Amino acid sequence: MRKRKYLFVFCMLLAITVAGGIFTGAYIRLEDRQEGEEKLHVVTSFYPVYIAALNVVGDNTDVELENLSEPQTGCMHDYQLTPKDMILLSGADLFLVNGGGIENFLTEVSEAYPSLTVCQAAEGLELLAEGDSHGHDEEQHNHSEENAHAWIDTRLYAKMVQNIATALMEADPANQTVYKKNADQYCDQIEDLTVQLAELKERTAGQPAVIFHEAYAYLAEELGMQTIYCLNLDEERQISAKETADVLEEITEHQISIVFAEELYGKDLGNTVEEETDAKVYYLDTLVRGDYKADSYLNMVQKNIDLLKQAFKKK
Repeated sequence: MRKRKYLFVFCMLLAITVAGGIFTGAYIRLEDRQEGEEKLHVVTSFYPVYIAALNVVGDNTDVELENLSEPQTGCMHDYQLTPKDMILLSGADLFLVNGGGIENFLTEVSEAYPSLTVCQAAEGLELLAEGDSHGHDEEQHNHSEENAHAWIDTRLYAKMVQNIATALMEADPANQTVYKKNADQYCDQIEDLTVQLAELKERTAGQPAVIFHEAYAYLAEELGMQTIYCLNLDEERQISAKETADVLEEITEHQISIVFAEELYGKDLGNTVEEETDAKVYYLDTLVRGDYKADSYLNMVQKNIDLLKQAFKKK
């Protein structure tokens, strides 16, 4: 009993120490900001939004840009805000998010910081429906919620970049010209990728697609393909024997030759598909993890395009 008591006291002291360290760090950080030159403090929700904002901000030293989540977090569907996150947002002037329902914590943020300006980069975009399979199996695929993985479509990502630029120009009018110029230059680079995908579309348009992540619905859309089956795999998704059988049946029935999957969560099912059918599985990047380099999105999309060119190479 005494050992349990000491263990409890130790855990409580440890928790208090950790919490104290977080709040002390936040206090020092806020003090430094107040004493130093005033900057626009911008926080992004996760990786693709951060990379877009990084390119729009460029080398503007009047902006302090930080990302809420770690670069390897992935999608934000089930993300839970931490005390450290809330402290970070407490000092923010602008919070840039993807929108479309991915950040399910926005209500919590708005209640805690009602004066914080929040920009949803996907606002105004025509988003696909969650699980949209263009008419396949209404009971399984007909959802009212939106599929917010718009950054996969290079055309939509360029619009997200411009939405972010608009938010920054409104928050910091003195640097409007800088943000506009940077956004336009970045969108020109994205356009190079869009052109490559448009050329590839000449070979892919009208072909049926099976995807193992709903993000690839946007890729299929940009390539003019028809998504006939979508199985959204993530870290918490347990695939039943029936679902596996259904996937194999769809691939066989529609004579699918190529399947899009994410290697992190789709490798096991991908192996089964290649063992049981004639389809080839191509593992593509969902563009939600990577380093913090400004050209990382461009490089990852280019790798996806190179894989697609191999998949659909002319015979």
